[in-house]
Amino acid sequence: MNMAQQQYPNLSKAALRLMSLAFMFILLVSLAGGCMTTTIDSGEGAVKYSVFGGTDLEKRYGEGLQIHAPWVRLIRYDVRVQERLEDITALSSNGLSIGMDASIRWRPEASALPQVHVTYGEDYYRKLVQPELRSAVREIVGQYTPEELYSSRRTELQEAVFAQVRDAVSGENVTVDAVLIRDISLPDQIRGAIENKLKEEQEAERYQFTLQKERLEAERKEIEATGQAEYQRIITQSLSNQFLRFKGIEATQALANSPNSKTVVIGSGGDGLPIILGNQ
Repeated sequence: MNMAQQQYPNLSKAALRLMSLAFMFILLVSLAGGCMTTTIDSGEGAVKYSVFGGTDLEKRYGEGLQIHAPWVRLIRYDVRVQERLEDITALSSNGLSIGMDASIRWRPEASALPQVHVTYGEDYYRKLVQPELRSAVREIVGQYTPEELYSSRRTELQEAVFAQVRDAVSGENVTVDAVLIRDISLPDQIRGAIENKLKEEQEAERYQFTLQKERLEAERKEIEATGQAEYQRIITQSLSNQFLRFKGIEATQALANSPNSKTVVIGSGGDGLPIILGNQ
């Protein structure tokens, strides 16, 4: 007869077995007490999963030390803005292969981590964000020619890709903050042809600018010559003998007040204007 039977002689074997199992369970819980804590780091959130009830869709755990039962597991998620660079190949509108480096910034919605976990799991980027980004790039690149992508419409392409990816994942509790087209790679032959074309266009623009400049300069000189001719005509008509005598008197008065050495002969000419000698 064991100790339990000695202490409780009226208990059946089944009851004793149940008590033994309960004791062992309490002992295991006590021993597992050190494993019933999970630390959630800065910028993280966690989802609760229990072997008895599955994922808790109503609650998420924030930063800090979290205490939970040993049959509960906390799955941690980074809820900060994350960035990844994708190397994507797409076809342009004329069927040429275009290589592109696209960088995307995203973050899961912290308040909806349980829904993200149940729908996609921890690898939600590969299952949701990455396919949408690649699909958007390939679809939108197909609307442009290589010349447009290489030069003038890269910003337009970037904004279109961002808008499409953002809208595609917003209903899945993931926020896309930006899509950046960092580099576009074309075949060497195509890139050389585009660069030569751009160079020729720049030369043509420079030539047109030079022609316009010369045309404006010719117009300026014509206007200047016309003005000078008109000025001389007006001056010639206004130069009378009385006007010249008046100017001669003014000059004589100015010379009289001048400290410089000179000889002034007045009335020597037929028009009565002074003759100035001195200082060569």
